[in-house]
Amino acid sequence: QVQLVESGGGLVQAGGSLRLSCAASGRTFGSYVMGWFRQIPGEERKFVASISQTGDRTDYADSVKGRFTISRDNAKNTVYLQMNSLKPEDTAVYSCAAANLYYSPTPSARPGNYAYWGQGTQVTVSS
Repeated sequence: QVQLVESGGGLVQAGGSLRLSCAASGRTFGSYVMGWFRQIPGEERKFVASISQTGDRTDYADSVKGRFTISRDNAKNTVYLQMNSLKPEDTAVYSCAAANLYYSPTPSARPGNYAYWGQGTQVTVSS
């Protein structure tokens, strides 16, 4: 069982930056693929980024490539999402998730493959 708690969301102007954190409980954090997803009310949850268990492999949605960076610190049981050059269309609730699977970009982008989810943190980008 893994419990996830996000933090770092807020209101920022377009072009600004935010760093989201996701703290995990439990001793097996390093065995999970971690992902960030975002959701706008009335829409489906969408993939943002994923990272392998050791952090050596990452994948990003096309809409955030070059602007967002996912990273993890297994010693601190934490995964991060650095978001730069934010745009109004990045406004959403961002959630982190943990998956017990062999890392590969395609399955790691599917929300249904993640067993554990945080409660989400709101990110609002004003124009």
